Amino acid sequence: MLSLNNAIKLKAKAPLLLHSFTLPTTKITLAFRSVSTPLNETALSLNTTTPNTIPFLPSPFLSCRAAMMTAACVQVKEQIELTETEKKIFDRLLNTLRHFNLQTQLRVAGGWVRDKLLGKECYDIDIALDNMLGSEFVDKVQEYLSTTGEVAQGLAVIPSNPEQSKHLETARMRLFDLWIDFVNLRCEDYSENSRIPTMKFGTAEEDAYRRDLTINSLFYNINTNLVEDFTKRGLEDLKFGRIVTPLPPKATFLDDPLRVLRAIRFGARFDFTLDEELKKAAACDDVKTALAAKISRERVGTEIDLMISGNQPVKAIDYVCDLTLFWVVFSLPPKVEPAVSEECHRLSAAYLDASWKLIQLIGCSNFDDEQRRLCLYSALFLPLRSAAYKDRKDKKIPVVNYIFRDSLKRKASDADTVMNIHKSLEKFLSLIPSLLSNEDIQLTEVDWGREFDDVPFTSKLRVLTGFLLREIKDFWRVALLISTLLYPTGTECSQDIIDKHFQLDKRKNIFVSVDNAIVKLGLEKVWDLKPLVNGKDIMNVLQLKVGGPLVREWQQKALSWQLAHPSGTAEECLDWMKETHSKRIKME
Repeated sequence: MLSLNNAIKLKAKAPLLLHSFTLPTTKITLAFRSVSTPLNETALSLNTTTPNTIPFLPSPFLSCRAAMMTAACVQVKEQIELTETEKKIFDRLLNTLRHFNLQTQLRVAGGWVRDKLLGKECYDIDIALDNMLGSEFVDKVQEYLSTTGEVAQGLAVIPSNPEQSKHLETARMRLFDLWIDFVNLRCEDYSENSRIPTMKFGTAEEDAYRRDLTINSLFYNINTNLVEDFTKRGLEDLKFGRIVTPLPPKATFLDDPLRVLRAIRFGARFDFTLDEELKKAAACDDVKTALAAKISRERVGTEIDLMISGNQPVKAIDYVCDLTLFWVVFSLPPKVEPAVSEECHRLSAAYLDASWKLIQLIGCSNFDDEQRRLCLYSALFLPLRSAAYKDRKDKKIPVVNYIFRDSLKRKASDADTVMNIHKSLEKFLSLIPSLLSNEDIQLTEVDWGREFDDVPFTSKLRVLTGFLLREIKDFWRVALLISTLLYPTGTECSQDIIDKHFQLDKRKNIFVSVDNAIVKLGLEKVWDLKPLVNGKDIMNVLQLKVGGPLVREWQQKALSWQLAHPSGTAEECLDWMKETHSKRIKME
């Protein structure tokens, strides 16, 4: 079997210069360097009075692909521009080296370098050290800062956990309101009988080849102010929008299977193309088995949440489906009833796509980030809303609850909110016709409860809508949006609906009309409505000494009266209660 160390040796060829750009009219230091340049050599400096252009040096990658890939070119910055905060942070770190006469190379690794080259701000700074542990260096920084009167705002050490593919100890320090992570450059040796590597200090090149993707393998050397591309293709793949692993993808994914989901997330986020060999490896049984067995569900859930919260959630989930990873990620409990169909994941993706597009049509400003996120989850799991299983106590539990709490290890509140949205759909669907026509409500088979029996027929629409919105509060527009995908009542996602793209313009018009009707009824923030009477008032009317279910029932009845009589007073509500209670006693 080809070991990772041998793979690195096979990959490491003559270094390449991969970038060219126009120089400004002042003296500058080039921001990119060949990885063969010794660290003690000075970077190339030029004095110019007129713009000059440094041409591309020959590259076997560029010469064979440049013509066909020109159209896919991504705008990559010529040099990394540091913010004032970043300058202060890096200055403190370099001063620590000087203070203790340390011969340590400090390199910012991964996403920060990628994002800065793409012209995006990034506050996730990971620093790799070539000859000491992160915790050792953090101690040095803290000691240096104490000599200057400064104090680090926070310190932490996150231990390694090889069983969950977290091979490195990480030290954290907060400087100038930013958390900075420190790790050592790594080299790994795998024995024949173990999937857990033996860790030791490695070179920057060895570390780069063990990164998840070539676009994340770039370093920014703080000591030299240069970008380093040890895989000889990180800059090129970034420029041409390619998602590629530095080493053979299957070996890379088996080393850390979470990299499969990271590849999907970055491919979707940047609209980059997944490499064909990468896709084959991601979909193979060995990698899927490793993803299910080696990676904690929390880490899987975090990646999925980043996809759903990102700028291209539909594309990300489509990749998950295409690579046959859907049920690996969203694992189900045993004995689900009713049984989940084979094409359920495609219906989930279709609902997600429709809800995402409908959000854009309606206007993103109608939903905050949390509402949008949970709206997309609600759509994704819509085909599973009626599915359930029995736990060890033989209690029936919704499958959606299992996926959030067990498969993804997300917050319990996420599961509760999505389940409440699903639970509200039947009631919303029964109200939509009357809200659209502004006519008296025609009750369907939905069970609204006894507390609405005394509500005047002409007021029922406002009362029932008010109670529904009080149940789901700020997420009522999310529930309305999901309801429009199912309207009219009983409509389910089918291939015909998918082919017609859900007729989203019509569904947008339904959403807007119902939204306007709810606002016109004065119910937009109805959950903030303060009850006119309290439990003590009710106990006095009912002549009760202690509370109980009867008080709760009359609280609901009083709220129904209040919604039916928006201008009513507390005295009028109490008079109605006394009269109604008196009639009930006489009837009994």
